[in-house]
Amino acid sequence: MPTDIPERRTVLPGGHVAAMPPPAEGRAPSASGAERPRGTPEAAGGMGRAVGVIVSTAVCQAALMVGLGLLITGPAARVRPLAAEDEITDALERARTGTLDTVSLVVSEAGNTFTVVVGTLLACLVLLLAPKLPRWRDALFLAVAVSLQSLVFLVVTEAVDRTRPDVERLDASPPTSSYTSGHTGAATALYAGLAILVLHRTKGPWRRVVAALLLLLPLLVGVARAYRGMHHPTDIAGGMLNGGLSLLIVGRALLAGPHVPGAAPAGTAVRGERAGPEPGRTAVVFNPTVTDETTCDGLRRVLEDHGHHGAEFVPTTADDPGEGQTARALREGATLVVVCGGDGTIRAAAEALAGTGTPLAVVPCGTGNLLARNLGLPVRPAEALAVALRGVPHRIDLGRVEGDGMAPAHFTVMSGAGLDAAMLESTGDRAKALLGWPAYVMAGLRELRAPRMRLTVGLDGARPLRRSARMVLFANTGKVQGGAALVPAARPDDGLLDLMILDPRGPAGWLGAITTLVRRRPEGGGGRAGGSRSVEYFTFSRADVRFDEPQQREVDGDTVQPGRRLTAEVRPGALTVLMPVRGD
Repeated sequence: MPTDIPERRTVLPGGHVAAMPPPAEGRAPSASGAERPRGTPEAAGGMGRAVGVIVSTAVCQAALMVGLGLLITGPAARVRPLAAEDEITDALERARTGTLDTVSLVVSEAGNTFTVVVGTLLACLVLLLAPKLPRWRDALFLAVAVSLQSLVFLVVTEAVDRTRPDVERLDASPPTSSYTSGHTGAATALYAGLAILVLHRTKGPWRRVVAALLLLLPLLVGVARAYRGMHHPTDIAGGMLNGGLSLLIVGRALLAGPHVPGAAPAGTAVRGERAGPEPGRTAVVFNPTVTDETTCDGLRRVLEDHGHHGAEFVPTTADDPGEGQTARALREGATLVVVCGGDGTIRAAAEALAGTGTPLAVVPCGTGNLLARNLGLPVRPAEALAVALRGVPHRIDLGRVEGDGMAPAHFTVMSGAGLDAAMLESTGDRAKALLGWPAYVMAGLRELRAPRMRLTVGLDGARPLRRSARMVLFANTGKVQGGAALVPAARPDDGLLDLMILDPRGPAGWLGAITTLVRRRPEGGGGRAGGSRSVEYFTFSRADVRFDEPQQREVDGDTVQPGRRLTAEVRPGALTVLMPVRGD
């Protein structure tokens, strides 16, 4: 990243001007006033395209389903095998027994509205909150697919008027048309959707059995609905088709892209370097407290598959969390360093890798795994390594932070004081092992009553600002768990850091803060986000924060000794990481 370039000047609150280095060629202003790479994909843009695809294709889906319904109830009604549908429903009526009536009732209930809604909500909660499995795309896929099926079903029943079979019906007839079967369509969208996620997102011999059972459920629901006299066989087939098309449309729109928005486009490799690292000496620095032998064996297989033979696995220790092991690997000629652990382990390795140009492959094995999420890597270790090795070397910034009573340190994600540090301090290892990252949320709720801080902020030589705050955060990246953008404008390769000052007061203040965070569009560089005093964002090259009283502090998820000062500055392009290419 070039350093001999003219200054860019940013106006800070009060009319003061701060000098900041301009970005590399080809960058455009971001929402925060900082310069951002034009080629970086944005979550909002990608999601907008996905919505457009879903809406436009769903219109075709509804037209197809209506057309088939009008065909079945019109010209094709007298065609033989459709004419034989009445014979099938009559035969099912004659076959009824008390036992079959009870079984069919239970099976039919698996596709009713209440069961499907509750099942979808529970599945989405599990996907979003399960330890080491925050898959917001998968949850969105399931929820949107079920909703789309229901919407198309309502359109079809309004457009196609078909009476129910002329047999005794065991359930009360809803006001909707017999075509299509809403129970069968909803069951297909939910249970077949879960089967897709089981097959593609889990491992082990049991997954095929579970997926087969899930795929069997919609068929059983359809048979039960026909047995109870509620639908013709073609209504059942129409419901399954509607649910299947919904899964196909939403899956193509939401699951076909990268796991997390922000994957590097092809061609963003560092100038002069090839896509992917050259096979050579490879060192794997791993944290043994979060990386078991099974995980290490999986990483060895991935490395062998990509031509990295004989990789040396080096564990971290309590005395040396990764910096010494990485420095020794570099002295011994390592051309690739794989780091398997949490953000703290990766930060320690980055201390040794900073400025060397040797690529880092990030393998998330910790609780937060924020750098991996911001780089667009999967959260499963072997999968993340495979994606990284297929990726391209890309230079990202590092933050450097120092203060009273703490040694200078780099950070790859975030550093700060106040609520976030208190939350990390009060989260026990047992809670993290049992709950994963939701343990941090629970600890944060306990710390909300902590007194706010009084502080002075100096940004790039401008006149100091006086503020009160519950949290002060320096950010090199902006996304946290679940894809939420805590610091929306922060990018790891823009040559700048971002400062967030959180200071909500009372219920209205917290509501304003949440609204600002959800909106994800901070307005104006160096000013307040959305005009709210609850959350402020600034961009800077160097910031000095002084607290009136000693405060708890943290660096990339590791707490440090409390103190009254934090100074942060950016090191542009100091770390080379393997970024996944778009579409991997």
